[in-house]
Amino acid sequence: MEYMDYIHAAAARAGRMIASMWKVFEKAGEPGWAAIVPVYNLVVLLKITGKPMWWLAMFCIPFANFVVIVLVMINLAKCFGKGTGFGLGLLFLGVVFFPLLAFGDARYKGPAGNSPPVLSPV
Repeated sequence: MEYMDYIHAAAARAGRMIASMWKVFEKAGEPGWAAIVPVYNLVVLLKITGKPMWWLAMFCIPFANFVVIVLVMINLAKCFGKGTGFGLGLLFLGVVFFPLLAFGDARYKGPAGNSPPVLSPV
């Protein structure tokens, strides 16, 4: 492969990730464009997962940032009714798992999967 082939492949992966994150944000009721704004996307991600905004500061602390992103990705998966394994997939294989979350049948259930109670007739 030549150098430009790598550039095209990287651009395709980046485009797929942007489209996937855009769709995930829209599914959660947030503006899709927030996925492409560098720090604001973390703020929106924390809002979607129901985590406090002070966690944003934790992203600046070495080693703590890894723990925080693991917890955020697991909670993001739970917000869409998926399990811990899917959350780890979002973290380590985001190129595969974000499109599954975005374009699959997953629905946003609220922070950490706490969907509002459904009232049933008595």
